[in-house]
Amino acid sequence: MYYAQMKNTVKAKDDSFGITTPDDLYAALSGIWCEYTCAPRMRKDWSTENKTLGQCSVTAFLAQDIFGGDVYGIPLPDGSYHCFNRVEDNIFDLTSEQFPEALDYTNCVLQSRDTHFAKEEKRQRYIYLKEALLKKNG
Repeated sequence: MYYAQMKNTVKAKDDSFGITTPDDLYAALSGIWCEYTCAPRMRKDWSTENKTLGQCSVTAFLAQDIFGGDVYGIPLPDGSYHCFNRVEDNIFDLTSEQFPEALDYTNCVLQSRDTHFAKEEKRQRYIYLKEALLKKNG
């Protein structure tokens, strides 16, 4: 299951997705995440047993659409970031289970949608995920 540190209850600010809580979003995306929505450099390792692999940024920005808040990144050894959400005092990371070790959610870097979606393939994966969610739940 995903990582969550919630002091308040996080509720959707946009109900057009048919999602109320992060648990609802995780459950819905569990049936949508696929090799196509996975980061291209990780696709060869993606499987239904590791469905959150390579899904972090597109998932975090979609969660931001639904719940508001900010997207932060945990610096990784390869120079990239693992993205997660912070809404007020609440932190949730819907794709943390792809890592065998616990992640450190302190001293993270605010992530920019414009920077991430400057990569057209990532923007297209986000659009696919968003449209699939709307089709399934909207």
